[in-house]
Parts: sequence; C-alpha cells; structure tokens
Amino acid sequence: MKKKIVFLTGAGVSAESGISTFRDSDGLWENYNVMDVCSAAGFRRNPALVHEFYNARRRQLSEVEPNEAHRAIARLMDHYDVFVVTQNVDNLHERGGVPSDRIIHLHGELMKVRAVNDESKVYELQSELSETTTETLIDGHHVRPHIVFFQEAVPMLEPAAEIVARADVLVIIGTSLVVYPAAGLVNYVRRDARIFYIDPHPAAVPSRVHVIAATATEGMNILMDELRDL
Repeated sequence: MKKKIVFLTGAGVSAESGISTFRDSDGLWENYNVMDVCSAAGFRRNPALVHEFYNARRRQLSEVEPNEAHRAIARLMDHYDVFVVTQNVDNLHERGGVPSDRIIHLHGELMKVRAVNDESKVYELQSELSETTTETLIDGHHVRPHIVFFQEAVPMLEPAAEIVARADVLVIIGTSLVVYPAAGLVNYVRRDARIFYIDPHPAAVPSRVHVIAATATEGMNILMDELRDL
C-alpha cells in the first residue's frame, strides 16, 4: 500500500510562478486594501470593485505557468498516495498535473463563481480571461467569486482535517502557519506521522517538524531525497 503524503500549500508555492502573495505587511494586495476586496463586508459595500479585482487576478493567472514545485508534487503520485490541501485560489496545482479530485481548495477557486443567492450553485469559468460584473447572469443567477472571504466560514476545513489526519507524511510549503483556521490543520496530524516544512523564512515550529529552509522548488528537491530514506 502506498504511503499517504498530504501537502499543505500556501502562497509560497505559487510565488515562483509569478503569482502575487496574498498580503504584504502594509495590508495591500496589488495596491488594493485587502478588506475592501477580500471580505464579506467589502463585497456588500462595493461588489463591482470585488468583481474587478478578481477579473484582474484571472488575467494574471492566464500569464503564468506551474513551476517545478507544482510538477514535483504531481510526479510523487507515481509512488505515493498524494493529496493537496491548498490555501491558494489559483489552478496551478491542477495545471501542474495533480487531478482536481486530489485537491482541496480551502479558500475557494479563482476559476469558479457561485450564485449570490444560493452558494450550492457553483459554476466553472471557461477561460482565465473570463470576466464577471454585478450584472453577470448564469442560469438566471447573479454571481460572485467562489472565494472564501474574510468574515465567512471555511466549508472545506473539515474534509481537509480528515485527510490530514490520515497522512503518513505531511509536507507544508510556502505558508506562514499564522493564517487560521488553516494553520490549525497541523494539529490533526498523527503522532507517528512525519512532518516537513519548506519555506525560505520558516516560522517557529515544534521540534518534531523537519524544517527545510528553502524555496518551494529547492525544498521539493531536498524533500525527494528525504523521502527515499523513509
């Protein structure tokens, strides 16, 4: 039976592809105030601005490609039972070779929208260049980005915790481990599971965590060698 490896990924894994990290220290993202474009209150206040912001994120996504870290994760599927739990809303894990049914997007998906009046109605956009506005109708519904805004619950948190709890190996890449509730997923790891943490500027972590102070791509190369010794 293949060992189960679960990757918990954050902005650092996509940064090497050219995707902007979620927040800078000044609270701005691409010169927008984060709470104006990434909160439920911001969407209620100015939905047109939020649509504009995510249209720009999709245009940016159309200009980038998966990097070697994304592809390395996909290659491990030949020898391991691989799942990805990502805080990223881009589709670079999918484009890098990991099937969508092996990926949980904790914070939503950039290439999807959902009905404003019925969150169960989710629609996939056909192109990264697809644009939406407050007037966009799909199946008669006005839509919003399929993104988990601040002030909203994280519906995929429980399935993610269940997957992490079954992991033989947890690999954390490119996340500060300070954004909750996602950071709390580490608490679900079995006592006998191995934990690796790849980040060029790693946060303080418990001693059982094996820290690889490197970029996502460099860290994945090191991880490959470490996995051979398991």
